[in-house]
Amino acid sequence: MARAAPRPRSLPHRRPKPPGRGTAEGSPERPLPLLPRLLAMLCAFVFMVAFAAVLARLTLYPSPASEALTHTNLHPGRSLRAYLDQPALRDAVRQIGGNILLGVPFGVLAPVVAPRTRGFLRVLVLTAVVMLLVEFAQGALVTGRAFDIDDVILNTGGALLGYLLVGRRLSRAVHARRPKA
Repeated sequence: MARAAPRPRSLPHRRPKPPGRGTAEGSPERPLPLLPRLLAMLCAFVFMVAFAAVLARLTLYPSPASEALTHTNLHPGRSLRAYLDQPALRDAVRQIGGNILLGVPFGVLAPVVAPRTRGFLRVLVLTAVVMLLVEFAQGALVTGRAFDIDDVILNTGGALLGYLLVGRRLSRAVHARRPKA
């Protein structure tokens, strides 16, 4: 008995995925519709202004009571060691954690307000420059405050953390990626 050749099976019909979010082909993402995009950008701008006001209040107001305790720190890690050498761990956590948390909103909001600031290195450089300016202003203009490079490092680390956890996704949802030419 001769065996009949097997019939080729037809492949199941697959519909192509519509272009947009979640496609594996790397097609550009669609941005939000115009009204939600504008609302998201407006909210991000309002939060950025509020963040700037809080940052100014926390860092640029005089602190005459701590004037004798302040000193300029240009050596990375020196203040961190001083915080960790304190007998009360709570003070160290408050100081280090506070500086990290102070940078988080910047990493979340900057790429939404200004899409050209998207990207790990761009957020890093922008945050470092802004925080350096804040620290220079503290050291030069405010009584009871001093420049501390560790504050810049911790604030920048916080901004990068905020960018990686929330800012990158939020920015991509609001602003479409532009196709590379």
